[in-house]
Amino acid sequence: MFNHNRGLWGYTGAALADGEQLTIQSTGMGGPSAAIVLEELIVLGARTAIRVGTAGALDATLRLGDLLVVERAICADGTSRALGAGELAAADAGLTAALAGAAPSAASGTIVSSDLFYEVGEPRFEGWRSAGARAVEMEAATLFALGALRGVAVGCALAITDLLGGPRERIDAAALHEAGLAVGRLGAAALAAADRV
Repeated sequence: MFNHNRGLWGYTGAALADGEQLTIQSTGMGGPSAAIVLEELIVLGARTAIRVGTAGALDATLRLGDLLVVERAICADGTSRALGAGELAAADAGLTAALAGAAPSAASGTIVSSDLFYEVGEPRFEGWRSAGARAVEMEAATLFALGALRGVAVGCALAITDLLGGPRERIDAAALHEAGLAVGRLGAAALAAADRV
């Protein structure tokens, strides 16, 4: 562990398969916190970042524990818009390909980034589904927008931990642990693969 600024723990020193060092940094919840962390990592020299995290499924074909490679995010949050994003913010194409290559059976597609963890109404879900969103989370649009602004490649892979198609269904603690390990391993594998390209 090399820092815990603002209560957000960061670790550096683990080596990827290609021998390069890996930094793992928590960002807190939501776009504002994630933007601060990525901006400071960029100042320290980061040029590639992959968000690994969790999401709630809007698409009924997704199941608890599934992995989802994010291609783009609908910007339903304030921070990505403040950074100049329009309706959509795109992930880096090279990192997206590396994530998909490292997990060929993972789902992929569009998600939506929202400022709310507990949404206030199902009508927003229906609008997002109609716009093509497969899942909802809180940080990807901001990170994609900031990466584009600063010239840093940003990708995203998510584990599905909630089903939002009917009554909210939540993953259990043991499965959450396994999903966290799986999405973390996917991120590390994609970084190593992207490094070789």
